[in-house]
Amino acid sequence: MSAFRSETDSMGEVQVPAERLWGAQTQRSLHHFSIGGDRMPTEMVEAFAYVKQASAIANRDLGRLDAERCELIVRVCDELLAGQHAEEFPLFVWMTGSGTQFNMNVNEVIANRISQLRGEPLGSKRPVHPNDHVNMSQSTNDAFPAAIYVATVLGVQRRLIPQVTALKEALAAKARQWDSIVKIGRTHMMDATPLTLGQEFSGYVGQLEDALEDLSQGLRKVYRLTLGGTAVGTGINAPVGFAERAAEAIAAATGEPFITSPNKFATQGGHDALVTLHGAMKTLATALYKLANDIRLLASGPRCGLGELFLPENEPGSSIMPGKVNPTQCEALSMLAVQVMANDVAVGFGNGSGLLEMNVYKPLLAHNLLHSIRLLSDGCRNFREFCVEGMTADEGAIAATVERSLMLVTALSPAIGYDRAAQVAHHALEHGQSLREAVLDLGWVSAEDYDRIVVPEKMVRPYVGEN
Repeated sequence: MSAFRSETDSMGEVQVPAERLWGAQTQRSLHHFSIGGDRMPTEMVEAFAYVKQASAIANRDLGRLDAERCELIVRVCDELLAGQHAEEFPLFVWMTGSGTQFNMNVNEVIANRISQLRGEPLGSKRPVHPNDHVNMSQSTNDAFPAAIYVATVLGVQRRLIPQVTALKEALAAKARQWDSIVKIGRTHMMDATPLTLGQEFSGYVGQLEDALEDLSQGLRKVYRLTLGGTAVGTGINAPVGFAERAAEAIAAATGEPFITSPNKFATQGGHDALVTLHGAMKTLATALYKLANDIRLLASGPRCGLGELFLPENEPGSSIMPGKVNPTQCEALSMLAVQVMANDVAVGFGNGSGLLEMNVYKPLLAHNLLHSIRLLSDGCRNFREFCVEGMTADEGAIAATVERSLMLVTALSPAIGYDRAAQVAHHALEHGQSLREAVLDLGWVSAEDYDRIVVPEKMVRPYVGEN
């Protein structure tokens, strides 16, 4: 059996595994909130390291924390930022709505690691106390949302935006490559007028360009940090200037333009900025959902579907049907898009359900926001790498459908009128004729005029095919 040590908090003594850096409050949380399998996101550890480091620097600069303790806190936060001690953060998402135990988990690990570095016993709270020094000038109520905002900004800027941009550029490359391939458009899943395969893909590029703009706009208010509001937004137990100095230190450390929130009552009672930003992620998810579904339709077949695209053959598609290959990257992307849309519902309810001076759904918000960022980032990367970049067009199949389409009759409408053009299409379908054969059969256009007017390559731009 593992050895234990005794640690104390304001409620008394707790047995903690001897080798662990966490303390009494972390251990209490493990006992009372071992719910499900969702652990606090690892991104929150990094974000909290920035928060604690910046707080120590601000407290030192304002004369509240001595230089030695500040240096020790900064040193251990650097270890956390380097990914060390990851096993010391075991808490589950489904805990107190303020996230107090996770804040204390961070405080305890930093304090105990400092004790370890200085040769003091774990749990001694020497030379740094988790509350008095690591948590100085803070409350969980302002530190935890600050960490959520930092983690969210870093996730969007360092992971999500680069991966969406790379996917957009890969799609743009296909749009340029396929700009001269004329194909039949489809509306209501029925034949429509021609466009080029490049034009079709330019639509996906445009959607991702809009999504990137929305993400950038959505970040603007997430840069406003609650740190310095302490318990209810008044800043009790924090010195004048702490909020500004701490935000400046986080901005300097991350390279992101964080500032202190101008109204901490607003940003501690509600986290509207997170709802707005996640709304942009939901919009991105819907665009990716359409992209994935469109590509799997265009690649359906290979012989009995639309069959306009060939997708990379990454793995066998069936345990019973030899040679079958499925659009698995499309399926993965569409599934994760649905999950992000579901996460958005949770974020909305979580933000709207805060009570009076504090939102009490903070762990839920952190979990869903960071989950969406991971899913969208990884999904865009995989879809680009294992699907988009290796896609090719079946130009023979595309040309054959253009030749057989009845909706080319649209170009005849200005010349012979809508009603006659409709009759041509119905006549061709009923008699198994090509469009050209039908119009010549009805005698409404000469062969010469038909060949001059009905030119699919002209129909992919503004064009009126009059006599």
